[in-house]
Amino acid sequence: MDLDSLARTRRALHGVAETLLAGPQYRGPAATIRLRPVPGGFATRTDPPLLVVDGALLTPDGTGHPLAGSTCAELAAAAGITPGGPQGLYADGSGVAPDEPLHVEPACARLIADAFARGDAALREVFPGCDPVLWPEHFDLGVTVAEVNHGVSPGDGFLPEPYAYVGPHTPRTGAFWNAPFGAARRLADLPTRADLTGFFAEGRDLAAGGTSN
Repeated sequence: MDLDSLARTRRALHGVAETLLAGPQYRGPAATIRLRPVPGGFATRTDPPLLVVDGALLTPDGTGHPLAGSTCAELAAAAGITPGGPQGLYADGSGVAPDEPLHVEPACARLIADAFARGDAALREVFPGCDPVLWPEHFDLGVTVAEVNHGVSPGDGFLPEPYAYVGPHTPRTGAFWNAPFGAARRLADLPTRADLTGFFAEGRDLAAGGTSN
C-alpha cells in the first residue's frame, strides 16, 4: 500500500464529502450533515441526492463526473450546487480548497469504500437497529452506544491506514485500550467479518465493565 497516495486520496474524498455532499445537504431543508456509505463509496441522506461511487460524483440525472484532476468548484458546477462545508459546526475538516485539483487513486478509493462497507455491516451486526453515520468532520463511520463510540476510520494522523476503533467517552484502562481515545486495530489485522465484529463486541463488553477473553 502506498500510504502517500492513500493519504492524498483520503483527503480528496474527505473534501468532496464535506463540501459537495454534507455542506449542500446541511443548507437544504433537512439541515443535517449526516452521510451514509453505499456500495463503492458514500452518499447524501437527503436532498441533494448525490453519490460518490468508484471515484466519480454521480448527479441525479445519472451522470458520472470523475473526481481525479477535477476541483470541487468544477464538480459543484456540474452538479448544479453551491460548494462549501457546513459552516460553524466544527473547527476541523479536510482543508481542501474549492480550486484545488483532486488526487484520487482508484485502488485507494476502493480501499476506503471497502473500509466503510465493512464497518457498516459489522456495526449493524453488533448493534442491531443502529444507523451508522459517515461524519464529514473527521470522515469516519460510526455509532455511539451507551456513551461509547464504535466505528471505522479510513486513516488519519493517528494511524495512516484504515482502522477500527472503540472510544469510550470516559477513558478505560487495560491491555485492550491501546490508543489515546480508547482502542484501535488496523483493518488489515481484522481481515474477516468475524474479526471485526469480535473487536467491536469485545470493546462494547469491556467498556461496560466486562473482562477480556
